[in-house]
Amino acid sequence: MLTKYPAAADTPDSGCAKAFWIDLYDPTAEEAATVAGEYAVHVPSRAALQEIETSSRVRSEGRTLYVSMPLASRDEASAYTPVPLGFVLSPDVLVTIRYSELHAFAGVEAHVQDGTHTCSAAVFVALLEGLVDFGADTLEKLGADLAGVSARAFGKRPGQRARHKRVAATLRQSLDEVGTAGDHLSRFRESLLGLQRISGFVTDAAAEWMPAEFNVRLQTVRQDLRSLVDYEEHLFAKAQFLLDATLGLISTEQNDIFKVLTIVSVVGIPPTLIASMYGMNFHAMPELSWEYGYPYALGLILLSTILPIIWFKRRGWW
Repeated sequence: MLTKYPAAADTPDSGCAKAFWIDLYDPTAEEAATVAGEYAVHVPSRAALQEIETSSRVRSEGRTLYVSMPLASRDEASAYTPVPLGFVLSPDVLVTIRYSELHAFAGVEAHVQDGTHTCSAAVFVALLEGLVDFGADTLEKLGADLAGVSARAFGKRPGQRARHKRVAATLRQSLDEVGTAGDHLSRFRESLLGLQRISGFVTDAAAEWMPAEFNVRLQTVRQDLRSLVDYEEHLFAKAQFLLDATLGLISTEQNDIFKVLTIVSVVGIPPTLIASMYGMNFHAMPELSWEYGYPYALGLILLSTILPIIWFKRRGWW
């Protein structure tokens, strides 16, 4: 879909003689060719926007800048490859190429239509600011999710009886949530690094023609991105810690189960041995003729069961 946003009437403080914005949302080949012909720019294809080399993601042709970045979302129809976002920026026009709905675009569209943004640089900087704001909100939500997992993993544990009934399901849920958060953080880091690369490149490459006001805002964007990258690294380390802790708790639960089974097995060996011995049908066995032979055998079996339990208790194994 091709959408054109014509420049509003010139204003004394706009800093630009004219400006407009061309938004290509999942464009067809015909739409890309139309924009390329009308505005004398090259519209990169989706495959070109997905290239990971720095030379493919940031480059310039004269005063026209071509930059792209991966978004945190993934396209299931394309084998879960990251969804790209591309910008073609010049003093006169901004062309955006995208393949998914982005929250940052809605607010910028409204400001373009009411005349708040009046040049390509203003729209570009506003889009970056919107992406940074959305990134901050996303990281805050992921941080809250990890805090919830941490509280469940290290918070107050239920009683012994309730613990056996719920701990397995809780650990499985925690493991799933930590894995999901780690995957989101990994993909989001790619997006943040892409934004960092774009903002730094444009700041340097467009310094000659970009109004000073927008250069200052780009510097602020770069500072915000550095703080977001630091926070993302902190969250990723926390996710890794929680993953290790959850796996450790699962291992501890499994060890407790195996310990109980081992103790039960050991406790059951002496009674089984005694019962097997007295199950032998030998005529020379003196206990066969005893009046209290049967109670004696039962008592011996009971005693052989209790003594190992007492020993395990004193050793602190049970």
